[in-house]
Amino acid sequence: MTHRFVDLSIFLENDVITDPPFMRPQITYQRHGDTMKELNHFFPGVSAEEVPGAEGFAAAEMVTLSTHNGTHLDAPYHFHPTMDGGARAITIDEVPLDWCFRPGVKLDFRKMPDGHVVTAAEVEAELQRIGHDLQPYDIVLVNTAAGMAVGNPDFVDIGCGMGYEATIYLLEHGVRVTGTDAWSWDAPFSHTARKVSATGDTSLIWEGHKAGRDIGYCHLEKLHNLEALPPYGFTVSCFPHKVRGASAGWTRAVAIFEE
Repeated sequence: MTHRFVDLSIFLENDVITDPPFMRPQITYQRHGDTMKELNHFFPGVSAEEVPGAEGFAAAEMVTLSTHNGTHLDAPYHFHPTMDGGARAITIDEVPLDWCFRPGVKLDFRKMPDGHVVTAAEVEAELQRIGHDLQPYDIVLVNTAAGMAVGNPDFVDIGCGMGYEATIYLLEHGVRVTGTDAWSWDAPFSHTARKVSATGDTSLIWEGHKAGRDIGYCHLEKLHNLEALPPYGFTVSCFPHKVRGASAGWTRAVAIFEE
């Protein structure tokens, strides 16, 4: 048996806009000749020409990141201090690895307008359309209009989001990891802000995330290439980086097909 892998992760890079200005990554690239100071820490006095190959020491990168840059997995602690009705919310280093390697299901909501908040009825209708019965621990991926908008300056404002009732619907069926190709699991803040301003209803803020207060779960954000996936028939691997006590961890999310 062979395996085919589909990369579901965006690049972590300086120039493509996938975050608002205050949280964009900063990556400084060092070429082989730029790290002679580091080499001389271990081997004083050695020149670049004296290193085997005469090209200097080693290429390296210095990175300033948020744990929410790039494709990442959010832990329940990101959403609220507690989960499951009052228990301490687990951090990313405490997320069960068993949650992160499971059969995948793709819900196609690309035709939903930007800012739309998906309901439980819409999730149920999509599951019926694709002919899939949710199983406990399925990893549910949501394909939105944002998936084809990476690089668009308005990326953070594009795509639909998952509301409280849609999220709870999934969680009550035993799902513990979800994902989206949009900037957030919830609808873009710019759209939600207008609704809050018009109605005064602050419960609309992060309603999908806040479902984690009732049932602890994780979700992937800024996935990519979901258009390449069928509705089901693949395994998702999304093990997060082990950042102690953190709200999220970067992941190289992939879909695995057995062929």
